[in-house]
Amino acid sequence: MNLEKLIYTVEDSIGIVTMNYLKNLNAIDEQMADELMYVVDAAEKDLNVKVLVIKSAGKAFSAGGDIGYFYKLIQAGGEVNMDGLIAKVGVVADGMKRMSKMVITSVAGAVAGAGVSLALGGDFMICADNAKFILAFVNLGLVPDTGATYLLSKAIGVPRTIELAATGRPVLAEEAKELGLIYKLTTVEELDEVTMKFAKKLAAGPLISYKNIKKQIYDANYADYKKWLDETEIPTQRECAASVDFQEGCKAFMEKRKAIFKGN
Repeated sequence: MNLEKLIYTVEDSIGIVTMNYLKNLNAIDEQMADELMYVVDAAEKDLNVKVLVIKSAGKAFSAGGDIGYFYKLIQAGGEVNMDGLIAKVGVVADGMKRMSKMVITSVAGAVAGAGVSLALGGDFMICADNAKFILAFVNLGLVPDTGATYLLSKAIGVPRTIELAATGRPVLAEEAKELGLIYKLTTVEELDEVTMKFAKKLAAGPLISYKNIKKQIYDANYADYKKWLDETEIPTQRECAASVDFQEGCKAFMEKRKAIFKGN
């Protein structure tokens, strides 16, 4: 595949994926999702790759979805269908959890929407102290998608997941560390160095052991993930995306005003 929104290199047995779609703050659209799945598959099949690192160029890890695109569709009277995007990004996170090699997500800056799901898809998250997690779907009249509700509830439990999903409030790096989402917190300047040092340590470890640890954890916690995406997440988001509230939330976001929801 010709990668247009990612850079993929292999250094010292470490596959390094860099999201590099700077003009849209690394927003994850269907093309980026396809490219991410391609490199996850490539890293899994490559015997020279022992660990995978996913990081970003620019100021943001990922701005999530492209709300401006949805706004244009609404203004033109068109239907907003997110099914394809949700399924593709959700499958990327599943591929990261399922693969036999350890995955590190190296996170700095804004982490919004689908970017949260991608960050949670790794086995270890190493995070800069300027990271800010934004799961603000509710402010648009939507539900979290691309696996976020599933992955978060597994990581921090149901009560905290409901609170974050229902309020849409941002979570700064320190709180994310306290919640248990982050393996290691460091500075922006040292993020790459800390990430690569840990990646090299994993690459020198017992890879068969790591592979089977991941299999045990996947089968115990994520085996029904794909079914949940298809039968729960996509239908619930489809209903929300067809609502008047979503149209209002999207318009309010783009017009920089408070949304007035009607409940339909």
